[in-house]
Amino acid sequence: MSAASCLRSEDQFLCSICLDVFTDPVTTSCGHNFCKNCINEHWNSNDQYLCPMCKKVFYTRPELHINTFISEMVSQFRQEAQQKASSSSSEQQAAKPGEVPCDVCTGTKLKALKSCLVCLTSYCETHLEPHLTISRLKRHQLMDPVENLEDRMCMKHDKPLELFCKTDQTCVCMLCSVLDHKTHEFVPLKEEYEGKKAELGKTEAEIQQMIQQRRLKIQEIKHSVDLSQEAADREIAEGVQVFTVLKDSVERSLNELIETTEEKQRTTEKQAEDFIKELEQEISELKKRSSEVKQLSNSEDHLHLLQNFPSLKAAPPTKDWTEVSVRPPSYEGTVVRAVTQLEETLSKEMKKLVEAELKRIQQYAVDVTLDPDTANPWLILSDDGKQVNHGDVWKNLPDNPERFSFFYCVLGKQSFSSGRFCFEVQVKGKTEWDLGVARESTNRKGKITLRPENGYWTICLRNGNEYKAFAGPSVDLSLKSQPQKVGVFVDYEEGLVSFYDVDAAALICSFTGCSFTEKLHPYFCPRSNDGGKNSAPLIICPVNQTA
Repeated sequence: MSAASCLRSEDQFLCSICLDVFTDPVTTSCGHNFCKNCINEHWNSNDQYLCPMCKKVFYTRPELHINTFISEMVSQFRQEAQQKASSSSSEQQAAKPGEVPCDVCTGTKLKALKSCLVCLTSYCETHLEPHLTISRLKRHQLMDPVENLEDRMCMKHDKPLELFCKTDQTCVCMLCSVLDHKTHEFVPLKEEYEGKKAELGKTEAEIQQMIQQRRLKIQEIKHSVDLSQEAADREIAEGVQVFTVLKDSVERSLNELIETTEEKQRTTEKQAEDFIKELEQEISELKKRSSEVKQLSNSEDHLHLLQNFPSLKAAPPTKDWTEVSVRPPSYEGTVVRAVTQLEETLSKEMKKLVEAELKRIQQYAVDVTLDPDTANPWLILSDDGKQVNHGDVWKNLPDNPERFSFFYCVLGKQSFSSGRFCFEVQVKGKTEWDLGVARESTNRKGKITLRPENGYWTICLRNGNEYKAFAGPSVDLSLKSQPQKVGVFVDYEEGLVSFYDVDAAALICSFTGCSFTEKLHPYFCPRSNDGGKNSAPLIICPVNQTA
């Protein structure tokens, strides 16, 4: 056993995860040993059960077995290490490079155990004895050994730095207080030390809070990526279900759909990875500062703390992450727009897809009411702000900047500058109308050209059966049936405005790749009543989610 004991080293008993001597060692089925707690925490924080040493993957969580042999060896190793440490502690050691030597020793300088702030001398264990036994020396202030004790003396008066000048924020001696700083406010070093130490405690708490906030932000970003992945998986599944009906002729369309969806997901993941990397970097820097603050806060060296306090009293500059988030991209309309080109073959599948999409979109329904301050004087608005039609009488209203002076238009009171929203409008009985969204800063005086570059994303009905999208130039729309209720859906970040025939569960058209930089308002234009032919009102309807 003695020969084996000579061969034992600490490296033989180190856990490869915590890099410390084994605690409750267990063995995996692949033969590698770890601390029981280490390997359990490793598997709890990872998606796969794999061995950290050989990377073997286990498809179910392996059963861990206590390694009694290793446990006994570790126990013996710990006992031997304790005995060795105990025997060596009784022997005084010569000061090594970087250690504070005893100022009293002659010949070989032993390692100092304490420094006296009164004597300005560092002592080894032997020469420290008088300070521990003699009454008058017991009153001296001892501290962990430090070099350059002369720095604790006033350079001008050669007296110990015992006071802190609050006026000049500097350490001074007793003579300084009656000569150079006689009108200033003073406190003992210890009193100022305690105050600054308390401030450092607050700084440490703030840093820990910042670290926690960034950890929560990482969780939020990861959750956003998970939501995005779920949406991407759903969209791909729907695409596969539709395009498998078309055989070879639609294979290209299917691949394009999948690639578009996965590219959005990759973009989302890349953005999340960049944010996480930046957050982890800030956490690393904050941890470093936290360590420095803790070290300084725990110091008993008054002067050292006060001299280093200004550079550590505040947390390092970091980015404001309050408004930063990773928003899952919108996939609404991807499959629908792809399969409209195959209308004859996919009509039944298309209807199923649109119904599912409407159900998702209707989750973003908002309550919209008409804004009378924007209404053209020829328009009649209902008392509840839900209906508008053209009247025969021009009302004498204030010509405020928000009001449309020429076109028979009105905006919704509500504005949107982020996220997704939808609303539905009944157009039954009308021969002409315009619907959509408008930028808040759009021109509302004189003639208006409805197009995206002017801040309008709209569609219209003309002459009872002509549907157009005002894309600049306008685009004719071919619809199988005349919508009785039109749904408008906007994804602000995605730059998407889509119009739906709610009852037929059919996509009318979409504006894609839009660049929104300010608030958007719902836009309504009932057009002229045309001698009673177009007198029916536009009605903002409650959104009833499909079953």
